[in-house]
Amino acid sequence: MATTVSSKPQTVLDNAEALLPTGAACSPNELSLDHPARMIPIAPFFASRLGVAYCGDSLEILKALPSASVNLVVTSPPYALHFKKAYGNEHKDRYVKWFLPFAKEIQRVLTDDGSFVLNIGGSYNKGTPTRSIYHFKLLIALVEEIGFHLAQECFWYNPAKMPVPAEWVTVRRIRVRDSVEYVWWLSKTPYPKASNLNVLKEYSEDMIRLNRNGVRGTTRPSGHVIRESFDKIDAGGAIPPNVTESEFDTPESMMKMGNNSANDLYTKRCKEEGIKIHPARFPALLPKFFIKLLTDPNDIVLDPFAGSLTAGAVAEQLDRRWIAGEAVEEYLKAGTFRFQGFSQNPMLF
Repeated sequence: MATTVSSKPQTVLDNAEALLPTGAACSPNELSLDHPARMIPIAPFFASRLGVAYCGDSLEILKALPSASVNLVVTSPPYALHFKKAYGNEHKDRYVKWFLPFAKEIQRVLTDDGSFVLNIGGSYNKGTPTRSIYHFKLLIALVEEIGFHLAQECFWYNPAKMPVPAEWVTVRRIRVRDSVEYVWWLSKTPYPKASNLNVLKEYSEDMIRLNRNGVRGTTRPSGHVIRESFDKIDAGGAIPPNVTESEFDTPESMMKMGNNSANDLYTKRCKEEGIKIHPARFPALLPKFFIKLLTDPNDIVLDPFAGSLTAGAVAEQLDRRWIAGEAVEEYLKAGTFRFQGFSQNPMLF
């Protein structure tokens, strides 16, 4: 008989105060009894009121976490690009084999009603104007080998993406600019915790007009039945469809947002301190949408490939506890800048 695991995250460490580094944003006396720093017997790089960041091997950090202790994993690992990035990236031929050990641990640490949100970009095959299918192979392996369920596939439209590879897009002009990345929402069961009531957007002018004028029941040519209650707007907002615009506070299944901000607090502080800006940041709206959709306040959010701590900063703003893992110390150091503006402006990321 299957055992039901509680969705309440576990804590296992009583002396986390002794592990906090000098200069942490949160002093030892400020650690709550359910602070995430108490879950891993590893000295953290940085701790805030609600979260903790570790510098080291992400797989080892995952292995140190208790089972069924995390409500949401939202992350963007290095993509399998055919040219090497400064932060390191695995070759597409080895990518699935490289990532599956992380996936096994992610499934283990998730609560039964938890979710795993994976942002992953596509890649061209070297030397030809054809696309790799490594990310589709990964998705199949996550479902068929690890046992995840694909709750929904979403998309991030990044209008700031460069027109590359230049040979095919800007020189020979035989391909168009690749501006869309996949965001796969995976879960341990077919029914993970989720509520689209938390990510409603404003009703469109057409919906307001329908509400004002009323709707007659009918059947569309597609076979969909339109009932007279279709025009009701009692929910307080519209359910997000598959396409969105960046102006919306909460993005939808196709998320339109750039990642080239030059005036946010993080970028300004990096320039002031002479610290290298992370070259592949995802926008704050991406984790914000899924954190609101899939978690409740005080739940635990994990990003094992944390980069510049975007997901952690968003989780802190939304009153969720968080854990981050990152191998590059310089990226974490710069990521702490995101927490410095909370007292003045908690929306700065």
